[in-house]
Amino acid sequence: MLTIYGDRISGNCLKVKWVADHLGLSYRWVDVDVVKGEAKAPEFIARFPMGQVPAVLLADGRALAQSNAIMLHLAEGSALVPADGFARAEMLQWLFWEQYSHEPAIAVRRFQKHYLGRADAEIDPALMVKGRAALDLMERHLATRDWFAGTAPSCADIGLVAYTRVAHEGGFALAEWPAVQAWVRRTEAGLRISG
Repeated sequence: MLTIYGDRISGNCLKVKWVADHLGLSYRWVDVDVVKGEAKAPEFIARFPMGQVPAVLLADGRALAQSNAIMLHLAEGSALVPADGFARAEMLQWLFWEQYSHEPAIAVRRFQKHYLGRADAEIDPALMVKGRAALDLMERHLATRDWFAGTAPSCADIGLVAYTRVAHEGGFALAEWPAVQAWVRRTEAGLRISG
């Protein structure tokens, strides 16, 4: 059976859970508390050298880390990975961007504000600037389409919704980005995302 190691406060971990749930995969969830540093424990690093969650053990014993790689592996052959070559490349484009430009601003600011309880003055102001720029780009993209890649929800939507849906916890008011806000609702409903 698939085993998912993750922390439910992490959007990166929830991405993997949501893909598994959407596809009806059987799995065992193992909680790993990132705030307590459990992913850095020697026994965890012995199995997952990157020392991060999410990580999975496949039924055959192989290990895999990094949320977007895990999502794509689990979703291979499903409708979450577009069959059209360009739409698939577009999905990958947004997944790469999510990890490089979106998550490092929105998720990091959320973690510092919501989980560490830091005041805005204690948080690097560049995170707000970068996060707003990411949401602005998403707003422009979603102004003329329902999904990030192709004509149906894909792993790109799951990857991007994970931290966008809780961006308010980092001080980003999604009401400023109505197309993004509508897409969050559409993605949550269409993929039955919760928690």
